[in-house]
Amino acid sequence: MGLNALNHFTIRCADLERTRAFYTEVLGLPVGDRPPLGFPGYWLYCGAIPTVHLIGPREGDDAPRATGPTGLFDHIAFSCTGLAAMRASLAAHHVPFTERIIPRDRQTQLFLHDPDGIAVELNFPPNETIG
Repeated sequence: MGLNALNHFTIRCADLERTRAFYTEVLGLPVGDRPPLGFPGYWLYCGAIPTVHLIGPREGDDAPRATGPTGLFDHIAFSCTGLAAMRASLAAHHVPFTERIIPRDRQTQLFLHDPDGIAVELNFPPNETIG
């Protein structure tokens, strides 16, 4: 079981197009490929890595999108290996999580919250995905 690298961070944009323009036009990050996730957004790339994820409203998302003291930070994600071991560790520590398989590339993602309520996403390679 290993967390290998920071994968990306996600911003819940108050104005998706304004935020995209800032990161692309001001900072120079290009918009790149993004799986069909069922809600609006962009993946912005640093080199070959989709490092900045911008998301618009998702169905059932009624949380306010007003900028707070730390902005509109949504979650942090890690690239990982050892899916079965991670599931076992989370179960042993009684940490609830949800699981999703990404369309097209078949990565398995686990979503959980740290003790401070920060959302954490763990991404496992397609060769560890069952089914």
